[in-house]
Amino acid sequence: MNDDARLTAWVRGRVQGVGFRWFTRENAMAIGGLRGFALNLDDGRVQIVAEGPRENCHRLLDWLCSGDTPGQVDGVTEIWATPRGGYPDFAIR
Repeated sequence: MNDDARLTAWVRGRVQGVGFRWFTRENAMAIGGLRGFALNLDDGRVQIVAEGPRENCHRLLDWLCSGDTPGQVDGVTEIWATPRGGYPDFAIR
């Protein structure tokens, strides 16, 4: 069984203009083994795509929901899928 996963999360709240994408990237790199990106959306949310070991994706999701993020997270919507690849690292877009 392949334990790699693709997490796509949409974070809503006061999450733009507060360093949210930068801290997300830092946490993804600290967790290790994650590739993907964090992107500001026009509607004020931040989209995160993370691929790597399922446990590490869950650790990133736990952080996104923890209240230890910059700004104020009002909610996180997530979907899980099979990794597609194509990310050289974890980027801010």
